[in-house]
Amino acid sequence: MEYTLTVPVADNIISPVGYTSSENLASVLAGRSGLRRYEGYMGLPFGFTASLIDRNAVEDMAAEAGLDGHTFFEKLLILSVSRAISQAGVDMASPRTLLVVSTTKGNVSLLEDGKDFPDGRVLLSGAAEAVARHFGCVNPPVVVSNACVSGLCACIKADRCIRSGMYDHVVVTGADEQSPFIISGFQSFMAISPDECRPFDRNRRGLNPGEAAATIVFESRTGSRIAPGEWTVAGEAIRNDACHISAPSRTGEGSYRAIMRALGDTGAEELAFVSLHGTATDYNDAMEAEAVWRAGLTDVPVVGFKGYYGHTMGAAGVMETILSMKAVDAGVVPATRGFAELGVRHPLSVSPSVRNTSRSSFMKVLSGFGGCNAAMLFSKKL
Repeated sequence: MEYTLTVPVADNIISPVGYTSSENLASVLAGRSGLRRYEGYMGLPFGFTASLIDRNAVEDMAAEAGLDGHTFFEKLLILSVSRAISQAGVDMASPRTLLVVSTTKGNVSLLEDGKDFPDGRVLLSGAAEAVARHFGCVNPPVVVSNACVSGLCACIKADRCIRSGMYDHVVVTGADEQSPFIISGFQSFMAISPDECRPFDRNRRGLNPGEAAATIVFESRTGSRIAPGEWTVAGEAIRNDACHISAPSRTGEGSYRAIMRALGDTGAEELAFVSLHGTATDYNDAMEAEAVWRAGLTDVPVVGFKGYYGHTMGAAGVMETILSMKAVDAGVVPATRGFAELGVRHPLSVSPSVRNTSRSSFMKVLSGFGGCNAAMLFSKKL
């Protein structure tokens, strides 16, 4: 009897540096970043560095697609999902298809005065239902909102739903838009860097807010139906160390446990790299280094994408998984933009330049508020 496996068959990224996954990978490999300095933006009394999507460009794409009656956040999701499912030919109206939405704040802009939408749309469920209605979904959408790990938890949810046998396709989409509420919140933690972030670097000063939308279409397959070059989910785990509402564990306990569970019997020598959260905040970077060291992976290359995109919140886990897959397909380990000199306690194999790799697996790791941690292992059939 063959086991059911979860295969990512299509994807899309919409970000400040590209509107397809291929465009985004090309930007990363060329060292292009969406980060820039904003002064007086959104009426905030302080300046900040962020990677924000060109709203006019998105509105133009949405108008061309006839997306009237949707918020900016919903338009991001719909555009990204539409581009991904067009590659895979997925029937969103099938009872064997499930939509999973990853977000931390959803329609947060509707909290402002003068927004002409029903009150229920400010709820995460209301926004997800609006997106599901657009695609004619017969199954209620699932919303995953678990701080910074939301995107990866949504992908893990997809894997578990596929392996349950209930669905042939699970479409995972993640997005968040920045707002005065979010940026002021990060600022209150003194977590925002005044300049471009520097993951794992000695001179890091904090994170940068970011915006993106990303979608992965997962499909149910048996082993005999997986072709060489296709990816499968090889392991996953979610662990919570219940350390603190906002501070990460000093021992990296939850992240370490998630990594080890997801890694299973896969050896470090099989990993092209580990894609870390890499927010460039002091405690998060130190915690991840601790977890990687405890897992015996300090010789495995690690990658952080925040220097290109900032912290994209609900999109991060989905987007950074796509970028990792595309990078391994291209035979490269992406550079960690902003990194120059190691600034964490334990050794990490971080590089400021692109490196080559012949390996065919990678691990994606995220950690977030509330002590939540997630890890996924992806392997490519050779």
